[in-house]
Order: sequence, then C-alpha cells, then structure tokens
Amino acid sequence: MGHGHGHSHAQPAEPASQRVRTLLMWLLVPLALATIVGAVLLYPFGHEQKTGAAVGLHQKPVNAVVTGMQENCGEKCIAVTVRMTSGDANGQTITIPTAHGPGAPHFQIGDEVVLSYSGSQPQAAESYQIVDFQRGWSLVVLALLFTAAVLLLGRWQGLAALGALLLSFVVLVLFVMPSILAGESPLLVAVVGAGLIMFGVLYLTHGVSARTSTAVLGTLVSLALIGVLGALFSVVSKLTGLDEDTINLVTVLGTDIDTRGLLLAGTLIGALGVLDDVTVTQTSAVWELRRANEKLTWRELFAAGSRIGRDHMSSVVNTLVMAYAGAALPLLLAISLAGRSLGEILSAQQIAQEIVRTLVGSIGLVAAVPVTTALAALVAVRQEVAPAEPKPGPEPEKPAAKAKAKPVAKPRRNRIEGDLFIGYDPDKGPWERPSARAARTAAPARQAPPARRRSSGSP
Repeated sequence: MGHGHGHSHAQPAEPASQRVRTLLMWLLVPLALATIVGAVLLYPFGHEQKTGAAVGLHQKPVNAVVTGMQENCGEKCIAVTVRMTSGDANGQTITIPTAHGPGAPHFQIGDEVVLSYSGSQPQAAESYQIVDFQRGWSLVVLALLFTAAVLLLGRWQGLAALGALLLSFVVLVLFVMPSILAGESPLLVAVVGAGLIMFGVLYLTHGVSARTSTAVLGTLVSLALIGVLGALFSVVSKLTGLDEDTINLVTVLGTDIDTRGLLLAGTLIGALGVLDDVTVTQTSAVWELRRANEKLTWRELFAAGSRIGRDHMSSVVNTLVMAYAGAALPLLLAISLAGRSLGEILSAQQIAQEIVRTLVGSIGLVAAVPVTTALAALVAVRQEVAPAEPKPGPEPEKPAAKAKAKPVAKPRRNRIEGDLFIGYDPDKGPWERPSARAARTAAPARQAPPARRRSSGSP
C-alpha cells in the first residue's frame, strides 16, 4: 500500500501535460480533417483543362542555337540566324529579323534561344519569332548548389526542409492551380491549399510535438485574421484584382473568374511562408526559455518571449514590404513616368492592391507574435522540462568526468616574473622555479663556493 501511495505522487506534472496534448489534439485534428475534406471536394476530378491551341494559344516553343548575326535589316533591326534543335523543322537553319536597341535582348553566336512557332509553315522563317533564352542548365546548377548548402548546414533537418519545399510546390501545382482554373473559388482553394502546406510543412520539418502543434495553431489564427482583413479592405477599397496578368488569364480562359478572390488567394499564400517563420521562432524561443528556467510562470514566459518577438517582428515586416516593393518595382517606375502625383500613384489599382496585400499581411505578422507567444507560454509551462530526465544517468561516471575535466576547468597559466618562473598546477597548486635566464646567471655563483673551500684548505 505504501509503495502504491508513493508511486501515485511520482508524476505530479503528467496530468497537466496530458491535458494540454489532448486539448491540442481536439483543436487541430478536426481542422486537419476539414482541410483534407475540403481538398477532396475542391479538386477537379474528371475535369480536363484545355491548353494550347484549344484555348487560342497557337504558339509552340521550339529550341534553337544562334549561328550568325547580320546588321543589314534596318536601323533598329538585326537579322539573327538560328539552327533549330527541336520541332517539326529540327536541324533547319533560318534567319529571323529581331528588334535591336534599348530594351531589346542582345544575342551572341552560340546562345541557346527559344523560338515561338505559330504552327502554320514549319519551313518558313515568318512562322518563328525569338522570344526567350534557354536557361534550364543554369537553373539546375543553382538548384544543386541550393540543395548542397541546405544539406551541409542542416543535415537531416535540412533534408526535411527540402521535403517540405517539395510538398509546397506539389500542393500549388497539383491542387491550387488546377482547382482555380476549373472554376472553383480562388479564396476557398487558397485557404485549403494553405492548410495543406501548413500542416504538411510544419510537422514534416519539426516533427509531431506539442511545440509544433502550438506553432500550427498560431499560424491558423494569423491566417484567419489576414483572410478577414483582406476580404474587408478589398471591398472597402473597391479593388477588382484586374491587373494586366489577370486580364490576360480571363481572356484566355474565356470564362468568368473571381478576380478579387484571386487577389486574396495570392495574399494568403504570400504571407504563409513568413508566418511559418514567425510562429516557429516564437514557439522555439518560449520553449528554450522554459528549459533554461523551469520556475518561470506563463506571464514571465510571455513577457520574455514578447521581447524576443518585437525584434523579430520589425525585421520580418520590413522583409515582407521589401518583397512586395521589389516585385512591383518596374510598375512603380512606369507609373512614376506618367507625371502623376504621389497620391494618384498610390491609389491606382495596381499599386493599391499591393499596398493592401502588404499592410494586411503585416498586420497578420504583427498579431502572430503575441498570439503565438501566449499560446506557447500556456502550453510550455505545463510541459515537463526535457533536460531533467537524463540527469540520473551520468552519476556513476562522476569521478572519471571530474578527472578529465580538471585540466580543462583549470588550465595551466605561466608567466615570468623577475627571475622566477611562476605557474599553477591543477594537481599540486601554485609552484615556482628559477627561470632559464636566472639559472644561467646563477650557475657560476653555485660553482664558486666549492673552489673557495679547496683553496682555503691548502697550506
């Protein structure tokens, strides 16, 4: 009875820890199931998306190599001779007039280019136009360098990060894009797609734990806030989402599409990557603070984590603003040439939608810091501190550990002071001996007394 009673008091923190895990499971499992169900309902099973000539795009890409150039076709024209390496006229050489001057690409012999073929007469030069450079090998080399850098620094964690990156591309290419093109609501597709990416990436990269679940919950709350604010201010600001790229998409599809929802979808997906960074960093910071001092209350954990989060938040918000500004830089330059005032430039459709994206995403990032920090503090304070478990293990090896640690803990320190060589021995304590210089100068003096004794002893 006594043994059983003692055993009942051996794990006082386990019920609280178990309750936290259960609560997180009850919160996140339904959301994960809803994400999977939404993906199944929104995925366009059996839908065959028309492409190429079926949607009016008759141009086909053909690879070619530049073999010659002549500047005799006009003042702002250059005749480029290419040999095709693919397509219906593979191996044939043709000469294509190409624009030459400011804003036009510059070609050199040996450049690998891409031609646009109209599909009418494969032997005629008039059916082709130089539209781009081939850059597949350079992108492959860059991807290999990126992979090597991630694996070298992150090891197994880096491998998990690469898997998460691949998963994100798979969700975007195989779910988000086909579903939107099939006519589904872009906003709903983006919400479900973001959920798939978030659950998959975070748990794959950081493992299944209470810490990861807390980061997932903080990300969900921040994404919901971004979605609500984005929908509200896109309506208040009367944003249509009809920029040049979207107009081209609607024209090619030939069907109606929710362009405002497409704008919101881009806002959600664009903010997701930065949100993951903020929530994971805040959760890890709170867990490490808890590990360093297990006596901290949740209020103290929240206060300390918030101080860390403020520095992170300021840099992340600036990163998001610079990312959007960099993407819209050509547009900003083009509009500034129109001679319009700053207010007119900022309120233009194409600029205003970038402002809404930036500010709404930034509000979500700012909110992610206190929300995630509070959740992490509430969960971490009820978790057992991990370093406390391995302490009993090394106790039998304490003498050996001490013996090995002595020279490291108390390193030998030597100095020459006058004619004495002074040092410290970890086993024997301080010691002194004459320096080499003192020994040399003292040698004749040590030999002199015996000589004097022999001379005094002779008659």
